Amino acid sequence: MNISLPEALKAFVDTEVSQGGYGTSSEYIRELIRKDQNGKSLRRLLLDGARSEPLGQFDAAYFDGLRRMIKSQAP
Repeated sequence: MNISLPEALKAFVDTEVSQGGYGTSSEYIRELIRKDQNGKSLRRLLLDGARSEPLGQFDAAYFDGLRRMIKSQAP
């Protein structure tokens, strides 16, 4: 696959590659695509959650329990 970019965008990509630790412009573009995929996946999950029915009472005690569970699993 070949992608044509205007000179200003090519210069931007070249700068990101040299300063961002990427070996090639292809690596940089792949990273952008992965981030876009992850963002769309997260958005889909958030929208699905917003559309779902509540599963129970979510009060301070519930969130305190979640925090304890997370802390107990931390390395």
